Amino acid sequence: MGHWHTYDVRADDAAGGLDTVNLDPREPEASEPQVTDDESAAPPPPTSAAGEADDRLAGRLRLAGLASLGAGTIHALAVGMHIDTRGAAVAFTILTAIQLAWGVTALVRPGRAVAVAGIVTGAAAVGGWIMATTSGVSWINGLETSASREVDNTVAAGLAAVVMLLSASAFFARSRERAGISLRPPLALAGVGVTAVTVFAMIAAGTSGHHAAGATDAAATAAGGAGHHGSGSATEVAAAADGAGDHGPSVAVPYDPALPIDLGGVPGVTPRQQAAAEQIVSATLQVLPQFSDPAVAEQAGFHSIGDGGTGIEHFVNEDFMTDEYFLDPSRPESLVYNTQDGGRRLVAAMYMADRGLPLEDVPDIGGALMQWHTHDNLCYNDDGQVRGLTDGDGNCPAGLTKPEPTPMIHSWIEPHPCGPFAALEGIGGGTIEEGEERLCDTAHGGG
Repeated sequence: MGHWHTYDVRADDAAGGLDTVNLDPREPEASEPQVTDDESAAPPPPTSAAGEADDRLAGRLRLAGLASLGAGTIHALAVGMHIDTRGAAVAFTILTAIQLAWGVTALVRPGRAVAVAGIVTGAAAVGGWIMATTSGVSWINGLETSASREVDNTVAAGLAAVVMLLSASAFFARSRERAGISLRPPLALAGVGVTAVTVFAMIAAGTSGHHAAGATDAAATAAGGAGHHGSGSATEVAAAADGAGDHGPSVAVPYDPALPIDLGGVPGVTPRQQAAAEQIVSATLQVLPQFSDPAVAEQAGFHSIGDGGTGIEHFVNEDFMTDEYFLDPSRPESLVYNTQDGGRRLVAAMYMADRGLPLEDVPDIGGALMQWHTHDNLCYNDDGQVRGLTDGDGNCPAGLTKPEPTPMIHSWIEPHPCGPFAALEGIGGGTIEEGEERLCDTAHGGG
C-alpha cells in the first residue's frame, strides 16, 4: 500500500528567519479573507448612542412642532380680532405664518438647524407677549398700549415657551447622550393635548370681553392718537364707526360683570362703538381689582381727595394723570371706592382725558353708551383734598383753588342702575356737554 509523505521545506530568509511551506495535500493552507474595495471604503455603522441622540432630537422637535402649530392657530384668530388696525393685523399675520411654517418643518424635517430656528421663534413670541402685556409695543399700530393677559394670549405664549425649551433641549441632545436622558413623546397623545388646549383658548377668546374684532385697538386708537390721552385720531374713528350702521339685538340685557359683556340693544350705536365700549368694561373688570386694597393703591401713588364722607371716595394718581396712557385699567387716573359700609370697597375706575380739553373735543368712543363729564365746582387745598365748593360766580374761598376742568368717565366693576359708564348722582354727576341730556343707561342697568 502506498504512503503519504509530508515534507517541510524551510528556507533561510534574508533576515535569518525561516519560512515554512506545508506540502501535505491533506492539510491545505488557510487563506485570509479577501476585502473588496467597496467594503474598505464603507464607513463604520453608527453607534447605538448616536442613533438614540438623533431619536431624542427628532422626538423633541416633533413635539415642539405640535406646540408651534397650536400657537400659530391661536394667533390666526388674533388677526381677525385686530383686523381694524393694520399694524397689529400684519404683525399677527407674520407671527402666525412663521409659527405654522416652523411647526410643519419640525414635524417633517427635524434637525439641529430647525432646532436653532425654534429657539429664536419661541423666544421672540414669548418676548413679544411680555412686552405687549406690560408696556405695549410702541412701534406697532394697535399695540401701543399694554393689553390684558387673557386666556388666549397666555396659552399662545405658553405654547411658544414650550417650543423654545424643547428646541433648546433637542439642540443639545447629542452632547447629553451619555447622561441617559431620553424623551420619546407619544405624538398622537401630544397632538390631542395641544389641540384641546388650543381649542379651549380659542373658545375663551370668543367669549371674553375682547371678542369683537379690533375692540382693544378701537379704544386705544380712538383715545391715544396724539400725546397724553390724545384725541388726534378721534375724527377718523368716529367716521369709521358712523359708517358701520346700527348694531345689537332688539332687547338689551342688564350689565352683569359675571357674564360676557354685551352692551347691544341701544339705537344709534355702531358695531365699532359697541365693541370699544365692551372692551373698556372687560379690561377694567380684569385689571382694576389689583387696587382693591387701598394700601396697594397708595403704594402705587394714589391718594384720597378726602370725599369719603359722601359715601363715595376718590383716589387720584397725579403721575397717571400726566402720562401717555388713556383708558388703561393698569394705570387709571382715579379709583372709586364705596364707603357706605364704613370700609372701602373698590367699585369703579374713573378715566380722565387731558386737563383743559373741552367736552366737545373728547373722542367719541362708545357713542350713546358713554357720556363724559367735568367737575368745575370743587375747591382743593394744597394737599389735593376737596375742602369746599365754588360760589355763584364760580370762585373758590380764599386758600383753596379750582383745578382746570378735566373730562372724565366712570367704568363700574359692579352692576349700576344707570349702566357700566354711569356718573354719580346729584352734585357728584358733574357738568356734561351743553345741549346733552344726562345719560342713564337703564337698558343695561342693574344692581
